[in-house]
Amino acid sequence: MTFPDFFSTAPVIRVRDPLADFLGAAEGGIIDYRYEDAVRLAGHSCPTVASAFLMTRTALAALYAGALPVRGEIRVDLADARDAGVAGVIASIATLVTGATGTGGFRGLAGQVNRRDKLFFDQALAHGSL
Repeated sequence: MTFPDFFSTAPVIRVRDPLADFLGAAEGGIIDYRYEDAVRLAGHSCPTVASAFLMTRTALAALYAGALPVRGEIRVDLADARDAGVAGVIASIATLVTGATGTGGFRGLAGQVNRRDKLFFDQALAHGSL
């Protein structure tokens, strides 16, 4: 699969995923998400996919202030309903990077690395919220 050259200039989002570490899916649980991963998930590249990827990166940088974000411990709130406009696409990209899912997500192992009930729609967000 070949992508346009400019995709490789997009920033990389690095996270630590304790579940990936435990299951041996990524050495030390370190995962790098690239814009190409978001495009694969969405099946296309568009302003919404690009913005969702960059917004997620910006939110993680603000929340973790230079530390490595921990995938699976992050809650994602969206102001719009799941089926409103592009909220579902934005949520999909945020889920890719953060691991946050709704009621159908991974329950965890022995009370650890739960991903379920960390993605919410129709949330009243204060101006300036992340």
